[in-house]
Amino acid sequence: MTTMFESATALSLLALALLLLVPIFIFPRFEGWAQSGRSSILQRFWSRNDGTSEIVSLRVYPIKSCRGMQLTKTSLRMHGLELDRRWMFVDAETREFLTIRQIPEMTLINTGLSADGDFLQLSITGVNDKVVSIPARPTEEWLTAHTSLAQVKIWDTLTDGHLYGPEVNQLFSTFLHRNVCLVYKGPTPRILQGNGAPQLLGRTQSTNFPDVQPVLIASEASIAELNSRLRKNGADAITIERFRPNIVIKGNAPWAEDSWKLVCISPSDPAKASVTRPLDIDIVARCTRCQVPNVAPETAEKHKKEPWDTLMSYRRIDEGMKYKPCFGMLSAPRNEGDVEVGMKFQVLEETNQHRYVKGF
Repeated sequence: MTTMFESATALSLLALALLLLVPIFIFPRFEGWAQSGRSSILQRFWSRNDGTSEIVSLRVYPIKSCRGMQLTKTSLRMHGLELDRRWMFVDAETREFLTIRQIPEMTLINTGLSADGDFLQLSITGVNDKVVSIPARPTEEWLTAHTSLAQVKIWDTLTDGHLYGPEVNQLFSTFLHRNVCLVYKGPTPRILQGNGAPQLLGRTQSTNFPDVQPVLIASEASIAELNSRLRKNGADAITIERFRPNIVIKGNAPWAEDSWKLVCISPSDPAKASVTRPLDIDIVARCTRCQVPNVAPETAEKHKKEPWDTLMSYRRIDEGMKYKPCFGMLSAPRNEGDVEVGMKFQVLEETNQHRYVKGF
């Protein structure tokens, strides 16, 4: 026979269980729950309530470290946004990649598309009436006829690239006061390393010439918060272009992106959403920053302190890279499709386990 004591104990345990469950559904940011394992169903529940935003800008940088362009619509591929970092400049002798880190003036090399979208047009700020046009999507036949395939070096990795000739390179060699060569990514896959390595990502994926991962996502809410600190420190506000993101979202709160694990892009129009497959993107790491954001894209002038000093004061948050600040999230797409400004951006899963891993 059940005693009154046993009944009271059972009721107490039931009440305690209900009290523990209530925060999960009422307070989806409840810290204890956020740091424990969560089912994908509940993560999707959260995303509908406080993880939904929209894409406000799409940016591609066809030539690594050169000025990019904004697009209203493009394609997301497994290796990144279409045209993004398909090219880079290398030293003509060593064939090692060149970046804004060594040569801030590279940001004055502009990229754009012809009216029909078939040609990539290269120009230099302050150098009038000189434009170099190359096919935006060169065929194998064109590459064979106009370039030579060779090994090039990006960071510690050797890969292959199609080297352009003097008719393309001369203008930029003169401008940069050194012999340079434009390179188009060759056919050998450049397998992701670091946080995107197969043993961590769970699949083998490749990219073109970004530093590490295919896509960088950033938030307007976070750049606004950084700018408020810069102004308080007596510095000028900066644009998000300094951080060279591919996808910029509106954002609901500054730095909410630090915990993203899986995000989804889908049409904002319900009619389109029913026939368009969502784009799922793994967020593999925070983006730890060098001093490239100190360089003004419009002038190539490098500020001695900002925004680096301000970022260092409060954005050294990744145990895997303790001496660099973080801005934006590095990611790897799971599938391909069209993406455009105004599309819905949802956070499906979050984690407190992000830790930057160097390439291996």
